Amino acid sequence: MASSDFSLFMGQLLRRPHQVVALAPSSRFLCAEMVARIDPAAGPVIELGAGTGNITQAILDRGVAQEDLHSIEMNPEFCDRLRARFPRLNVHQMSAGEVGSLAVNDAQAVVSGLPLLSMPLGLQRDILTGTFQRVRPGGSYVQFTYGPKPPVARAVREELDLQWTVSHKIWWNMPPARVYRFTRTAH
Repeated sequence: MASSDFSLFMGQLLRRPHQVVALAPSSRFLCAEMVARIDPAAGPVIELGAGTGNITQAILDRGVAQEDLHSIEMNPEFCDRLRARFPRLNVHQMSAGEVGSLAVNDAQAVVSGLPLLSMPLGLQRDILTGTFQRVRPGGSYVQFTYGPKPPVARAVREELDLQWTVSHKIWWNMPPARVYRFTRTAH
């Protein structure tokens, strides 16, 4: 991460603490785990909470074309930075709760850098319901968490009949984190 990105991140953390709740941007080790199962030939990817673009860059480094990546970010200054850094990236300045209205079909995955556990249950429900409207059957929702429990509320997991896998702990992140991959059970 460039020092200007870190400065922007810290400035936004101080000015908009209700939007930026991470202590630091995601490390390259966490980003690598988040995108480890992305296939550049398997179709579009949706990113939630793109921030300054660390996870965005990791998705692109996997070989996904900028045109096939749709990054949702609420913060207008982060959106401006993303557009300047990735000129062909689809940047959507909107709430992640509106992901279901995004004009993207059959995405292979939704990759989230959001502080999901700090969000109200209704917003979590909107994000996950919208996700599974946009991903193809078998598609996944990828989310990291710092805590020991799944980062999606039990009620939402049960309502949507979600299954998940969890990564090893990524110690080289501040704070250490795990990555969860959620899929919806076929009906």
